[in-house]
Parts: sequence; structure tokens; C-alpha cells
Amino acid sequence: MTAFTPSLAARALHAALPAAQAAAGAQHYPKGALYMAATPIGNLADISLRALHVLALADAIACEDTRHTRQLLGAYGVEPRALLAVHQHNEAEGAQAVIARLARGERVAFVSDAGTPAVSDPGARLAAAVRAAGHAIVPLPGASSVTAALSVAGAAGGAQGDDRGFVFAGFMPGKAAARREAIEALAAEPRAVVLLEAPHRIQALAGDLAVLGARAVTVARELTKQFEQIATLPAQELPAWLAADAQRQRGEFALVLHPAPHARAPRAIDEERLLCLLMDELPLKTAARLAAEATGGSRNALYARGLEIRQAKEKAAWR
Repeated sequence: MTAFTPSLAARALHAALPAAQAAAGAQHYPKGALYMAATPIGNLADISLRALHVLALADAIACEDTRHTRQLLGAYGVEPRALLAVHQHNEAEGAQAVIARLARGERVAFVSDAGTPAVSDPGARLAAAVRAAGHAIVPLPGASSVTAALSVAGAAGGAQGDDRGFVFAGFMPGKAAARREAIEALAAEPRAVVLLEAPHRIQALAGDLAVLGARAVTVARELTKQFEQIATLPAQELPAWLAADAQRQRGEFALVLHPAPHARAPRAIDEERLLCLLMDELPLKTAARLAAEATGGSRNALYARGLEIRQAKEKAAWR
């Protein structure tokens, strides 16, 4: 959980609320809808004006941690009308409380502790329950460690000469055997893979990722925060990189496992060259058959081409 300490910069954020109301207030915000609002992952300035406006407008804000959210909202000068605790341990029950409010025509916003809700954070079950109950859900996009890490890794969206995309794997299993099994599966994944990890488990994850050898990994630590650090290195070097500086093992981590290199395509076989080589040692019929088997070409076409080559050689010999 990020701690928000009073500062000149934080106090200045209060001025963002009138700006948010001016910039986003003209838009229609339907009642009886759930608003999934992304919040900063570390830097308070990364909230969107629309999210800020809706958080001030909402009849209630459902959140992962009410104390944390009240402190976050206070940094912007937002006084919530009501805060509802909806976290991983009570999400099913909390969803029913949200749905009851939506049925009364209230606007409810949902925020996780940081980043975009329902991405390795609570919110997915809430959204599914609200949708099943027939209420609208409105996304308010913003900060996300997943997309932030991808944007600096250069590992997806055609960077490898194609557009293989990426896979979001989130947190690996906590138990060593299950984690190693999951990483073995990643070794066969040709796309970029985004992982998340906590500081107390980063060394264990790095040790298991080392089996991927030279496959590149971008490590993004403390994204958007004062001590943000981003490095790209071979997976086999990650444990030593972490061990070289104790600071590198602190904070929240997003890692991007770069796409596996394309397997080098087999070199194309020159049908005619192979045919000529075989004809020097074998009867034409046999040479055409073997060349067809080796290249996938047409045996009849190769035989006809062999006849042309042989006739050309015979004519050249008479000259």
C-alpha cells in the first residue's frame, strides 16, 4: 500500500478537482452504473481528470481498503459520500451491496489500492455480478503497471518484426514446485509475457526464470515512483543482478519476458541444383524422384526439367 505524505505537490493536487469538473463535467454519467476507476500506481499526478470527476460525483465508492482510499481521495480534496469495503475476501457479498445501490439509481465507483481494477486486483467478480444483474459498467482507464512495463520493454506490438502480442500471467504460484511448472510452460510461449511479483518473492522468481537462459527479461521496479528502476537483461543473469544491490530487491515488480526468438527457418533447397547433383550420379528417373522427395516438388516437373538440362548439355558438348 502506497503511503501518501502531505507535501506541497500533494496540496497542489487539490487544484486538479475544479479542472476535472470543468474538463469532464459536460459528459453524461448515467445513474445506476458502476464506474471502474483506475488510480495511480505510485505517482499521484497519474490520475485522469475523468476519474477524479467521477470519484467526486459518485454516491458511493467501493474500494479494496477504505483507509487507503480515504487517504488517496484526500490528496485530491475529494470527500466521499460513502465508502464500501469490497476486497478479495468479501467480493461476492460486497457485490450485492453495490448492486443494491445501483438498483436505487446510485452511481458507484470502484477502485483497487492502485492501478486498474480487476487486473490482479479485486473487481472482476464485482463486474461480473453487476453485469449479470443488468446494470451498466463504465471503464475509467488510467494507470496500470502491466501496460507501463510493456511500453518501455519494446517486447510486444510488432517490435520483433511481427505482431504476436502479449500474455498477462500476473503472479506466479507461491509454492516452489508449482511456480517452476508454470515457468516451464512459459518457456514454450512465443509471445511476450507480463509477470507481477512482490519484493519478498522476487529472488525466488528470478532463480526459477534463470532456466530460460538468454531470453530477455525487462524488470520494472517501483514504476512511476521516486526510485523507479528499469533494466533489460538475459533471464539467466537476473538472480545476480538482484543480488548485486539490495535496493534492487525492494518495491513492487512488473517483469516482461520478451518473446521467444523465432526458430530459424530451414534453408530452402534449390530444386534444380539438387536435381543436377543427383543426375551426375544417378539415372534421371531416380534423380527426379529423390529430388521431389527432398523438396516437395513435382516429380514429373523435375523429370521434364532434367530432360531439358541433359539435352542442353548434350548440345553444348557437340559444339
